[in-house]
Amino acid sequence: MRTNATCAREAIGLGVGAMLFAAAVGSERAAPQGLADVMTALARIGERVEQYYRRAQSLVCVETVVIQSLGASFGPDDLARILEYELRVDWEAPADGALAPEANVARRLMKINGRVAKPSAEPGCMDPKSISPEPLAFLLPPKRDEYAFAWNRSPRTKDGRTLKIDYKSRAFGKPVATFKGDCISLELPGYMRGEVWIDATTNDVVRIDEQLARQVDYRLPREHVHYGDGWWIIERADTSIHYKQVQFKDPDETLLLPDSIEYLQVTRGLGHPRIRISQRFSNYRRFLTGGRVVKD
Repeated sequence: MRTNATCAREAIGLGVGAMLFAAAVGSERAAPQGLADVMTALARIGERVEQYYRRAQSLVCVETVVIQSLGASFGPDDLARILEYELRVDWEAPADGALAPEANVARRLMKINGRVAKPSAEPGCMDPKSISPEPLAFLLPPKRDEYAFAWNRSPRTKDGRTLKIDYKSRAFGKPVATFKGDCISLELPGYMRGEVWIDATTNDVVRIDEQLARQVDYRLPREHVHYGDGWWIIERADTSIHYKQVQFKDPDETLLLPDSIEYLQVTRGLGHPRIRISQRFSNYRRFLTGGRVVKD
């Protein structure tokens, strides 16, 4: 999480971004009738994620980020901060037999509130980082081994097209804060849990939902307490990532790519009590040999 005197957020690359936490491997719930055991399913999902990364290396898109403080009724209570980035995935395919390297999202800031960003523009506390973990990376080994996975108790959606897998981290640690100027970054080891929604036919990830598994009660160091009793309480940190099919030509290809990320945070004691961050991904473009750009 990052905050200043007026705002706070969970550190996402769920830019596309990712939560910061550690855990241990495990599978506790038996596979529902007609479904493979969850680790077999995860191996197939991981293969699809690797295929996605191989293709995504040649893609760029526009990411629009809207950071909005909310009132007690969860309606906007101030002007939003609107950022526009050029975004790409940074990943190198592993050598034969090697573990897949970590994938990151790289951003280049283009506009702030509709105006071209100056090279010297300082990022706000709530702004996405220029380099952040890609949100599907936890489904690849060795990151996958840090989480416990199990089929959801109602694993199939009503239409039967989508399956749901629960995940959580087992290792639990104290929140770790990093202070930089007026901003705070907070790592939450073991505080998050979520669901991965999978296309039942292709094993592609179509959605990820994540939320706090428990309330966060963080005591600020004395030197950083400027008002109040020094406690920062995080009650909610909800993230939902949705994917969509994007068509490309020359050659013809359809890829499942990020469409949107919605984040909601509710806190007490520090920063603005309610923050919503919306991220939209558009104008996907593919780079081919010779430096030619093909638009979707």
